Amino acid sequence: MEEGLRGDPPPLGSLEGAAERGDAESLVAEFAASLTPSQASTVHLGYDHADAARGLLRAFIGNHWQATRPPVLGDFYTRSQQALVHAIFRSLLSASAYPRVLRQLEDDCLGHPWGTNQSVALLGDPEAGPFQFVFSGRHVTLRADGGSEDRVAFGGPVFYAHAHGTYVERPGHPGNLYWHEAVAASAWLDALPDELAACAIVRSLPPEPALGFRTTIPGLPLSACDDGQRVAAGALVDLLLARFRDVDRARAQRCLDAQGGVRALSIQFARDGRMSAPQWDNWRLEGPSFIWHWRGYPHPHVWVHLASTPDVPLAAASGRRLFDGQDPLDQPLFPFPH
Repeated sequence: MEEGLRGDPPPLGSLEGAAERGDAESLVAEFAASLTPSQASTVHLGYDHADAARGLLRAFIGNHWQATRPPVLGDFYTRSQQALVHAIFRSLLSASAYPRVLRQLEDDCLGHPWGTNQSVALLGDPEAGPFQFVFSGRHVTLRADGGSEDRVAFGGPVFYAHAHGTYVERPGHPGNLYWHEAVAASAWLDALPDELAACAIVRSLPPEPALGFRTTIPGLPLSACDDGQRVAAGALVDLLLARFRDVDRARAQRCLDAQGGVRALSIQFARDGRMSAPQWDNWRLEGPSFIWHWRGYPHPHVWVHLASTPDVPLAAASGRRLFDGQDPLDQPLFPFPH
């Protein structure tokens, strides 16, 4: 395990079944079967459930939101149900990403135990389909849907972020768990000839969370790069995908292949917010139905929306989307958007 990263969070480490027990979809079905009628009335919703605040829930993404009111830890779920949710969470991440995400959630949630500030929703029927399970909180959204919406990777848009110790991080983002991705993107740009690199530099990125697919994409088209440069760009995509389980990486690759592969993407590096020069804090990989939006200033926020076709539903919002009184982080300790 990497230095500074942790294993199972202590509150769940001793729970029977807290370790990964199988694929996420099987675990979701087990979780669904465990819900009492009272629990199901709160967290088991229709596949196309929508509300005025967030729109279509299975397509909603935010940087700090709750899918439903009850936190994973607390009196609402039994200990075995909490362990099931943890097992689903773990199974959606690669083995290398799991301890990193645990550390990120601890940092971003005032050191609270895993599950204190996160909630879940079950949409649809995991036995008959279609369905989606969503895990949400500050700086995290993960999904499992068993391929119910086969046009999208990850079951829908996902999000990850980290603020290490402060809202406005220092140049170079010391201690940030995701900064290595921006370092790799910056190294790719540095290796380009000057004339190509200049094409990749833009004044600013679209404001987050602009995740709607566009027909006109600024920046450097990777079709203008040579084979070696595209292979290196493909390695960058692989690095970004490394946080996810095998099946979701494969779905993401199928979505990318459907639009023409890495050649179909463009890349943008923004002058605005560049506090870590010579590296680049804000950058974006984008294609006909591919967005990996990397905002590094004042701390990393990463918005991800991948599909095989652009005509997929999306509902996105920045800022807090919480239930009143639900999240202990919703207080003056956080005077800024999260």
